[in-house]
Amino acid sequence: MKLSEFWAAMDHEFGTAYARHLVRNLVPGDFGDLTAGQALEAGADVRTVWLAICREQDVPEARRLGPDIPPAP
Repeated sequence: MKLSEFWAAMDHEFGTAYARHLVRNLVPGDFGDLTAGQALEAGADVRTVWLAICREQDVPEARRLGPDIPPAP
């Protein structure tokens, strides 16, 4: 997962403002005491961060693949 895909999935699932709030403030537990944003900055795998946020927010597994965005022409 690319970082751009992460943000697209976050925005789609949570809305832009709440997605930013989660990344800044949520401490998923998978990364010690780091927030999701700090984990990303420290080089954590983007998909791992996405899945950790999904687990913490009880996102159904069917939606954890992210949005279906058609490819650019």
